[in-house]
Amino acid sequence: MTRAREVLVIGGNRYFGKRLIARSLAAGDRVTVLNRGSSAPPPGAVHLVADRNDERALAGALAGRTYDVVVDQVCYTPRQAETARRVFAGRTGRYLMTSTVEVYEREDSPGPVPEGAVDPRTVTVDLELPWDDPEFLEGHYGEGKRQAEAVFSADGDVPFVSVRVAHVLGGEDDFTGRLQHYADRIRTGSPVAVPPVTHPATYIHVEEIADFVFWAAGEDFTGPVNAASHGELTVEDLCTAVAARLGCPRPVFKVTEPPGDRSPFAFDRHYGMDNSRATRLGFAFRDVREWLPAAVAETLGKEN
Repeated sequence: MTRAREVLVIGGNRYFGKRLIARSLAAGDRVTVLNRGSSAPPPGAVHLVADRNDERALAGALAGRTYDVVVDQVCYTPRQAETARRVFAGRTGRYLMTSTVEVYEREDSPGPVPEGAVDPRTVTVDLELPWDDPEFLEGHYGEGKRQAEAVFSADGDVPFVSVRVAHVLGGEDDFTGRLQHYADRIRTGSPVAVPPVTHPATYIHVEEIADFVFWAAGEDFTGPVNAASHGELTVEDLCTAVAARLGCPRPVFKVTEPPGDRSPFAFDRHYGMDNSRATRLGFAFRDVREWLPAAVAETLGKEN
């Protein structure tokens, strides 16, 4: 009989994080959720309360506990990574951090970008930057994730994988408001602001990324891995799908020059990821155009 895994999820108790927890519990894992106490985990999961930025509090909450795998949903800075690296040394057999497509924000590629375009082992870490400043962190989200990956990758003591997540869509609990932005403008006939030339991006459904992280937590590969559905979408594709759901005419687009406001997903550079590594490792992605209409319907709901 296979022993149940001990799984710790740090943060991420909403959106695809809560779906990941549900999958782990359904698989028979013993799941612990650690957060600051803002929300309780689902029934069946153990709840630990600590601020992951407070090393002493984090170590105290974990005293005497070890895990087969840690899934870190809320590591945004190299400082947070350094704290976690020290606290979890000797406590886990695998550390998985959810990262982002934004790590490729400096890569100007005409096509999908492979993981090797950003090797975390070559990224310079600067712990003295003002990572505790919310405004700075918001403007350096991709850089924070790059450097956090670099901290874990340089350690080598714990098998580490960073899941670089594409833009996530779908679900009735999508809190980002991005598709709702389109719905509001299309319903009123207001123009959608776009750059002079729009470029496509890769996306992934909320259920698919939960499947992916659950799968990756149980594998033994290490290093960065891109998680994105097959295919790409432009902002025009997204708006057309929203208009079809609403039964409205085709959206109107208005070109704005920087630094003018842009609509969500209105990219002036290619934002696609190459998912071939994950495919070779055994994960079967869906095609983005297969699930897009359902994702729009889920997110906008009956009120739209």
